[in-house]
Amino acid sequence: MPLEVLEEAQAEFTDYAGTGMSIIEMSHRSPEYSKLHQETKELLRELMEIPEDYEILFIQGGGSTQFLMAAANFHTKAKAAYVNTGVWAKKAMAEAKFYGEAYEAASSADKNHSYIPQSYKLEPDTSYVHLTSNNTIYGTEWQSFPKFDVPVICDMSSDILSRKINVADFDLIYAGAQKNLAPAGVVLAIVKKSFLATARENLPTMLKYKTFADNDSLYNTPPVFCIYMVNKTLHWIKAMGGVDAIAKRNEAKAKVIYDVIDNSNGFYKGHAEKEYRSKMNITFNLANAEMEKDFVAKGKAAGFVGIGGHRLVGGCRASTYNAVPMEACEALAEFMKQYMKDNQ
Repeated sequence: MPLEVLEEAQAEFTDYAGTGMSIIEMSHRSPEYSKLHQETKELLRELMEIPEDYEILFIQGGGSTQFLMAAANFHTKAKAAYVNTGVWAKKAMAEAKFYGEAYEAASSADKNHSYIPQSYKLEPDTSYVHLTSNNTIYGTEWQSFPKFDVPVICDMSSDILSRKINVADFDLIYAGAQKNLAPAGVVLAIVKKSFLATARENLPTMLKYKTFADNDSLYNTPPVFCIYMVNKTLHWIKAMGGVDAIAKRNEAKAKVIYDVIDNSNGFYKGHAEKEYRSKMNITFNLANAEMEKDFVAKGKAAGFVGIGGHRLVGGCRASTYNAVPMEACEALAEFMKQYMKDNQ
């Protein structure tokens, strides 16, 4: 989270908008919360340039619930297509199989998910194609998105609002908030109204996107504090100059670290192929697991938190989400240079 956002939330935690109450105590039917709720949607529509024929929804849970919910609503034909770019794409595909056949339209598993596939094979009677925009574990990211002749669903949990995307290219976008928007607990879903009209009806109430759309995400008590934090973060993004300014900043931050990797003569080995590198998650390896363990330990001692790779793949990872300041990236780059100098 941006420091400014945390400090604002701290300052008004016990007294929101002069009510004498904390936002976490307030009724979600109150006029104060209603105003916040609508403003948050308006900010999203403005910053992401969301067309009017799209619903903006706030749903409890995380991206993993959306794996199931997206398929439950929209896997209405014989098959659903998934582009397998890593762990989260595979998990999403596994959930789709509860509602019918799910197949790989493409996969990068042959090279340990170090790239984004560029050719796809869709089979007849396919409900939709599902993409994962950024792959946190492997450090790859779609630099541009392909067009398909079937609806497109995209999990943007780890790079939402980090760069400009054309919402109209997608029929459903969903994103867990905890990387770039707010604490864990709320999902942002953006769904085209005409696509929503095709959703399966015979579902439990809370698994229907229509329930949230018809009730302005207020069918039950929403995750008020998380939405409040989304609101604060959106104001911060707007004050920073909007999504284009954030994207330029993210590009510069990532470059600082990738430059160290590229100029290390192989001391640091980037996992992702250069043309598919993520701006959010920079993954790399050192000579062996012992050296990686030492690098992480010395990094922690120097104040760098969470630079170990995901438990499934090991190695090292620097996450440079929107809130991470340039100074932190520059400091890590200097640490990496010094570690290389000390261990060559």
